[in-house]
Amino acid sequence: MKIAGINLPPIDSVVFDIGRVLVRLEFSHFLRYLDLHGVPAAQIEELLEKIELGAYERGQFDGGELLRRIAAMGDGLMAVEDLRELWLGMFIPDERMIGFARRLAQSRRVYLLSNIGDLHWEFLERETEIPTIGHGALPSYKARSSKPDPAIYRKAEDMFGLVPARTIFIDDLLPNVDTALQRGWRAIHHFDSDSTIQRLRELGIEA
Repeated sequence: MKIAGINLPPIDSVVFDIGRVLVRLEFSHFLRYLDLHGVPAAQIEELLEKIELGAYERGQFDGGELLRRIAAMGDGLMAVEDLRELWLGMFIPDERMIGFARRLAQSRRVYLLSNIGDLHWEFLERETEIPTIGHGALPSYKARSSKPDPAIYRKAEDMFGLVPARTIFIDDLLPNVDTALQRGWRAIHHFDSDSTIQRLRELGIEA
């Protein structure tokens, strides 16, 4: 393939993020529950900082501890089991992207690379077929690092045998895309299924 007069090697590996790529995130019920218990939705960023969501997604503590931290916020009357159900209910599979990724895996190597904690990963394993899409997956809590830290990209390269110039990465967050590009991967900043699938087709990647 030639882009801007430069010959590029063909892409043989496609790496998908999960959140906002293969699943949509629906926060409204969770935020409504928090609001009822004295944590306004406007303070959600402050809450996520206080519960150390990033550390959780890097596997520094488990989902039980995460839920206990959330339950201790607000009026102190939030039930851990209610929070668990609402936390897991945030993930809504995007069937079009999932179907595309699964079909793509018949002709190319497909992998998953996601910032995700144990609760959502175990939910996906139990309730969906997303973790079995393609040829491997690296959730951040198992990697003990998270995007956009280059460490998790290096780990994916080693684990999956990725050749950066022959790999394309799909993620909804620009900092994550930027790190992939800095490592020599190609990348697509995901906005919706239509634009991502069209961009892949322009690169000769059909499913």
